[in-house]
Amino acid sequence: MYRTHTCGELRLPDVGKTVTLAGWVQRLRKMGGMTFVDLRDRYGMTQLVFNDEHIPGISDQANKLGREYVLQVTGCVNERSSKNANLPTGDIEVLVDKLVVLNQSVVPPFTIEDNTDGGDDLRMKYRYLDLRRNAVRKNLELRHKMAFEVRAYLDKLGFLEVETPVLVNSTPEGARDFVVPSRMNPGQFYALPQSPQTLKQLLMVSGFDRYFQIVKCFRDEDLRADRQPEFTQIDCEMSFVEQEDVLEIFEGMIKHLFKVVKGIDFTGPFRRMTWHDAMKYYGSDKPDLRFGMRFVELMDVMQGHGFTVFDNAKYIGGICAKGAATYTRKQLDQLTDFVKRPQVGAKGLVYARIEADGNVKSSVDKFYSQEQLQAMKAKFDAEPGDLILILSGDDAMKTRKQLCELRLEMGNQLGLRDKDRYECLWVIDFPLFEWNEEDQRYYAMHHPFTSPKPEDIPFLETDTGNVRANAYDMVINGVEVGGGSIRIHDSQLQDQMFRLLGFTEERAQEQFGFLMNAFKYGAPPHGGLAFGLDRLVSMFAGLDSIRDCIAFPKNNSGRDVMLDAPSVLDDAQLDELQIRVELKQQDK
Repeated sequence: MYRTHTCGELRLPDVGKTVTLAGWVQRLRKMGGMTFVDLRDRYGMTQLVFNDEHIPGISDQANKLGREYVLQVTGCVNERSSKNANLPTGDIEVLVDKLVVLNQSVVPPFTIEDNTDGGDDLRMKYRYLDLRRNAVRKNLELRHKMAFEVRAYLDKLGFLEVETPVLVNSTPEGARDFVVPSRMNPGQFYALPQSPQTLKQLLMVSGFDRYFQIVKCFRDEDLRADRQPEFTQIDCEMSFVEQEDVLEIFEGMIKHLFKVVKGIDFTGPFRRMTWHDAMKYYGSDKPDLRFGMRFVELMDVMQGHGFTVFDNAKYIGGICAKGAATYTRKQLDQLTDFVKRPQVGAKGLVYARIEADGNVKSSVDKFYSQEQLQAMKAKFDAEPGDLILILSGDDAMKTRKQLCELRLEMGNQLGLRDKDRYECLWVIDFPLFEWNEEDQRYYAMHHPFTSPKPEDIPFLETDTGNVRANAYDMVINGVEVGGGSIRIHDSQLQDQMFRLLGFTEERAQEQFGFLMNAFKYGAPPHGGLAFGLDRLVSMFAGLDSIRDCIAFPKNNSGRDVMLDAPSVLDDAQLDELQIRVELKQQDK
């Protein structure tokens, strides 16, 4: 056999044993007639000793080794005289009797260390080397453990894992599809699934009342830190359930993961907040509740005093940063520059310090009396040492989103967004529709199969924009990690939904006729949700990006720089598919 033990396995009770190890050379150290080599595999690292006094000339053999050489060694386990408390195997070493070089290695393009000297692009190009690093390997081990625990939890509750097709039909209503040409059906295309949504609903019609799948999904979207063109969902669906049933089971799943993986025990129920309250008080449907700074509206106390910016505003709101009155003028100017950035879009920032004597010192003092400023201070329940920051605008929703960015920036600056602290939240009662001014039509806020709240169904035609969805998202630390809804199971209600979304009867039948027809054969009430496995793992690992918890991710341009994909097809392949490629001329 190649090895009797792994490189992370040996301890003091193994002293005196003859063992065989195999792995990669991490580093070499030469000391006279002795050479020390750290041998690494995925389980850990063991120090090897090559001593010429023990085996004449063996140190010379070791001196010819290089980083990342693949070795097999046989020797005796000894207790180390100079122990390494930072290494699990740091109490022992192996005195080598026999060395076999299984494979040589060229010098790697970056160091295989926790703190590597390789940049992102270089590490992505040589991802197979990057995966040898402890930090990346641990992320994938964490991913494995979390997927395992999800399967175990859902299995105990009677869920059945069912695989759904990867080649499906295109549904252009959502994000952009990745399409796949069909050689056997010239001119026709499959799509890669954005989610198994309709398929899992069909499984409910089929009587599989508790389904789940850890499934690959694909969306041709612009990328960011928490988004990849292909990603993995924990996809779930249940029959004969209402919203409360779904929330209870999957809140339990997240609690289980926290307890087993992180050792964190959530005893009480997760907080719940309506979408309207989330937008009103935090300017976001995924608020970070690790810290306060809830929005306070100030229209009643700040308008009508001669400050034109406020007097003409449709919304005035602010946040109170506890203990931040010590901010200097330079820091406040930097905050003003921050809110003026195109990504935020505000025109300016008003601030007010609460002085030690309780008086308010503001950047708009000349327009307001101290009595008026005290009324503003009372709105925040502010205390001496606090800093109030105010934004205004002619669009309440837009200004709240700007205030949200300012709140998050202050949370970062004041160290309030601790990655080792977790605040979990259900956001509920989303709007069913959102209006698009450009198209002059409604779109589904989630997807067209989301059920309205039963009590809102009578208002679908008369008050469409205010109808609430039977939908819910789970938010942890300001990140949406999962979401879902109770589905429409009545074919007439589904017809009405399609009509309100601007579908003709023919178009609805063309795209979703298979589902509509299935509903005619006795569809049970059903609902479900999907969690982003990549996002959950990256959050549990304390990462800012999901890339390092995916074995072979794409870069920010959606490219796999290791495989050099996507790539151009040769003419023979295109001819076989009966496809001709014509690239549009790019504007210079």
